[in-house]
Amino acid sequence: MLKSNWLISAFFICFSLQSFATETIVIGGDYSYPPYEFIDENGQPSGYNVELTRAIAEVMGMKIEFKMDRWSVVRDALKNGEIDALQGMVSSAERGKQFLFSPPHAIVHQSIFARRDDSRATTLTELKDRQVVVQKNGIMHDYLLQNNVGAIINTAETHADALRQLSAGKHDFALVANLPGLYLEQELGLNNIMPVGQPFQAQQYGYAVLQGNEALLARFSEGLAILNNTGRKQEIYNKWLGSLQDRGVPWRDIGKITFWASVLLLIFLSVAVIWNRLLKREVNKRTRELHIQQQQLIQADKMTSLGILVSGVAHEINNPTGLLLLNLPIIQDAWRDCELTLEERFREQGDFDLGGLPYSQMREEIPALLDDMHNGARRIKRIVNDLKDFSRQEDDDIQEAFNLNDVVNTTTRLLDNNINKYTDNFSTRLASHLPDSSGNAQRIEQVIINLIVNACQALDDRSSSIQLKTFYLPTQNLVGLDIIDQGHGIDPQDQPRLIDPFFTTRREHGGTGLGLSISSGIVKTHGGQLEFAANQPRGTRVRMTIACNPESL
Repeated sequence: MLKSNWLISAFFICFSLQSFATETIVIGGDYSYPPYEFIDENGQPSGYNVELTRAIAEVMGMKIEFKMDRWSVVRDALKNGEIDALQGMVSSAERGKQFLFSPPHAIVHQSIFARRDDSRATTLTELKDRQVVVQKNGIMHDYLLQNNVGAIINTAETHADALRQLSAGKHDFALVANLPGLYLEQELGLNNIMPVGQPFQAQQYGYAVLQGNEALLARFSEGLAILNNTGRKQEIYNKWLGSLQDRGVPWRDIGKITFWASVLLLIFLSVAVIWNRLLKREVNKRTRELHIQQQQLIQADKMTSLGILVSGVAHEINNPTGLLLLNLPIIQDAWRDCELTLEERFREQGDFDLGGLPYSQMREEIPALLDDMHNGARRIKRIVNDLKDFSRQEDDDIQEAFNLNDVVNTTTRLLDNNINKYTDNFSTRLASHLPDSSGNAQRIEQVIINLIVNACQALDDRSSSIQLKTFYLPTQNLVGLDIIDQGHGIDPQDQPRLIDPFFTTRREHGGTGLGLSISSGIVKTHGGQLEFAANQPRGTRVRMTIACNPESL
């Protein structure tokens, strides 16, 4: 039974092949769709599709006849069985319900054309409520009918008619194939229109037959494959679908004529470019140096102004603080004198009110309140003195002995409020018997303030910690400070640029990128350096080292 079925199938295939060899196949095409297919000036079918179909008929031994007419007419003719195939049709899922398509022999792009001086549209959504002209029964007509784009649809029989109407002021846009549009724009002299957008991806363009005519489609597909393998299809493609800008212009000849002139000009320009780059590099280097100096002067001026302001404020704060420190011991002595009398009354008459509260409570509270007030006044005086020391103008060349532990203590007192705003876990571990260093303690204090503020700003929440550790490296004659935070860390790509002038990751928050650059310069003048490393499992470790004073060893 299986053998008999195979024989029957082979018989029908042989019969079909014999029919194709003897019958004339009618091929339909658009009479005005250049450069793909059109009627030439002699009234004959011409174009890329026509030449390709003739080549397929030649290699496959088929007899063909062309029927060229309006696209809507030839499409209906295929649908009604009046012709056998269309030599060029864009495939789509909707069309696939009625037609079969060969492998594509070309790729088609659809473009929106508009008048040069009118409004533009680059996407389909911009066509809503606009007058759009398309080819009747073309792929764009199908698309607009099947999808709710919202455009007001107008139809024309050919691409040429659609573009002429657009050029004459009718409609807002034309939605047509890109290559025929460009071809007709030049051939018809339509200089006032141009493509403004390609809202679709590339579309496959090939032979089409009615569903059920697989045998004929297989012949065209086989012939197309043969032409592909022999290179003949590419020759036909290059002939008809090459760049429209190259058509009729001998660019290769012009290129040969101007080649040597271009070489000489290129050599001259190369020398000029190299010289210009060297000069520009030097100018940029000097400009950066001047800019850095200018910013440093501005920063120094700000610090000077801040120092003057701090000195004035410190003086105003010291006056009332001095009164508190002077008067509080007197009040404490007066309380101790009164306390004996108050205690005697308490024993004789029982509890009584003092300042609106029972004496039995106030006898414990008042001494503690007076002690807290005294300690608070002393702390205010210490902070004010630290601010005055920090703002004091000193010579950059000053060389005095200082201990890094003392500088760290002063700095943390200054930043106490700032630190408490960012974290609940701040700790300091100072090395014992740390050797002194020589230099400007105020400048080192400025560096440590900058590093601690940076660490605070890197924290994500108050539970994250910051640790300060001082240490001594006897083999290198260095003392140092590690600032370890559990913040968001440093991007590895940013790490090599941290001390570059004007590099900052907080520019939107007012950062200038000068803090670490200036700090690095200060540390280097003290015989040390700044180092940055990732802290596991998260955060950053900054290490500052400075030279020891040989006299303190």
